[in-house]
Amino acid sequence: MAEANLTRALFIKVLVMTACIVALLWGVWITRETTHSPPPQRIVTVRLAETIGTFVEEAARADADPASVQAASLAYLKAAENAVDDMGRDGRVILVAEAVLAGAAEDATPELEARIAEKLKAGERP
Repeated sequence: MAEANLTRALFIKVLVMTACIVALLWGVWITRETTHSPPPQRIVTVRLAETIGTFVEEAARADADPASVQAASLAYLKAAENAVDDMGRDGRVILVAEAVLAGAAEDATPELEARIAEKLKAGERP
């Protein structure tokens, strides 16, 4: 009987110690989550009208039927939308340069153009 009481007491001690460790780990996790600040936002601009205008000029010079030009235009606009969305996921605020007086904001237009080209090569379609 004494052996059963000893086993029971040991089990309770292990259970209490496990609960204390779990509570401590939870407290550390909660503290880290509440004190962790998101990365600082960067404001960048893109010359979207210029980028789309360049595409429209190239499409106008191409000797293609209207249906293929329309399909290419829709694909380009979808790729541009996805590229801007992708660029904004890393904490950047994307402003259209034609709509704001951006001042010293970083110009991310070359990155946007590269992402659009990449998406068009990958074959993203509307």
